Amino acid sequence: MTVNEDIPAVAMRGITISFPGVLALDDVDFTLRRGEVHALMGENGAGKSTLIKALTGVYQIDSGTIAVDGEERVFAATADAQAAGISTVYQEVNLSANLSVGENVMLGHEPRGRAGIDWRAVHRLAAEHLAGLGLTIDTRSILSSHSIAIQQLVAISRAMVLDAKVLILDEPTSSLDRGEVERLFAVIRELRDHGVAILFVSHFLDQVYEISDRITVLRNGRLVGEHVAADLPRDSLVSQMIGRELDELAAISRTADRAIDRTATPVLRATGLGRRGMLEPADLDIYEGEVVGLAGLLGSGRTELVRLLYGADKADSGTVEIGGRPARLTSPRHAIDHRIAFSSEDRRAEGIIADLTVAENIVLGIQAKRGWMRPMRRAERDQVVSEYITALGVRPADPDMLVRNLSGGNQQKVLLARWLATAPQLIILDEPTRGIDVGAKADIQRKVAELSAQGLSVIFISSELEEVLRLAQRVVVMRDRRRIGELDSSTVDLDLLIDYIANEGEGSAA
Repeated sequence: MTVNEDIPAVAMRGITISFPGVLALDDVDFTLRRGEVHALMGENGAGKSTLIKALTGVYQIDSGTIAVDGEERVFAATADAQAAGISTVYQEVNLSANLSVGENVMLGHEPRGRAGIDWRAVHRLAAEHLAGLGLTIDTRSILSSHSIAIQQLVAISRAMVLDAKVLILDEPTSSLDRGEVERLFAVIRELRDHGVAILFVSHFLDQVYEISDRITVLRNGRLVGEHVAADLPRDSLVSQMIGRELDELAAISRTADRAIDRTATPVLRATGLGRRGMLEPADLDIYEGEVVGLAGLLGSGRTELVRLLYGADKADSGTVEIGGRPARLTSPRHAIDHRIAFSSEDRRAEGIIADLTVAENIVLGIQAKRGWMRPMRRAERDQVVSEYITALGVRPADPDMLVRNLSGGNQQKVLLARWLATAPQLIILDEPTRGIDVGAKADIQRKVAELSAQGLSVIFISSELEEVLRLAQRVVVMRDRRRIGELDSSTVDLDLLIDYIANEGEGSAA
């Protein structure tokens, strides 16, 4: 099929969407053509999901236009987008696992006879649609009895029943092995060759370059660029996704120049720590007063590794030693008992308690360690809260304010205060500066440097590679859910680190 470049399948122009206190998309343009696979790239918070939700009618746009096949559309609901030929297959397959394959394929579009649904025709038509994707399975079998890969293909087949002109694939390969990915990609190429416009979202760089014709990059809700995939080097893609730090942050003294005694017993040593389907076995040592950065794109395995260390997820391989002694970290409680603290990247869902005050949030960790039968005395509580509000510069400095009313940066400071108040020997900070203003970001980075100089060990995760290099003595590099190497931050610069991530260490000095 000849691609008509003059009339794109989708043309989004000047798309702006804001939420209370957040400009999620800022005047973004996006063009999706017939017969192409177009990758939408960006880190968390870049605006990818918001753009997709605008295109599928989940969010209404504040300004801008959306045109499908040259006709301007207003999507007040998801049904409007589906009627325009736009279908989405999500990472979590949005089908009915308790129904048969055929019922899922034809759901809502079942052929009917005088007595109601013609079930024989349902399964015949479902088999035909699946065969069009190269899939021959028993349409009467229950969907849940099949692998995630098959369920993904069933979801795509259902989208084709809806006569989709535009197919959005949101992280479709996150749970698939290599063979299953190849099968899915064969289907994607077949659909592309038949003129379907495919929007592909993935954090796996190899897969993006394998399947994509063009790439659009978003960062912080803004359009960074649109490129022909073959013309965009991987290191340039990574640079565009990650961006550069502002000058104010560059003034912070790096802790990387401070010597660390690695002849001593590590505070923590993990050997072969992994979990099937989540993370390949990895080693990690952390020494007293050391900041170890975990670098890599979203989906590289950074968060998966620290969640295994903290016991938030259970490892099925490997061992952990704390202070040279074997330790079983099978739950966060075990980690806390070993003086390990973890500040999650999702501060709203796994961090702050929005309906509690600043003071209540700060003392929550101390109180949890003591148990609820031993409440803190008021004078002790006030002293702790005052100390950390001052130390971290929480603004406004009102311990009785509900934490939900603070800015994102000050919420992050409260969360950091909670864990520091428990006197940990190791703190894991997962994206502690994401989504906060530059002043709060600088405050938190300065505090990390100060605490490590005082002997606190830190595992620091950030999508901002410059702050990783600024704060960490060592950088452990992750890619595609495995550790690919380790760099001394005092001997590498940002360009080398980006090249190391993009090229999996090939040709780079470790």
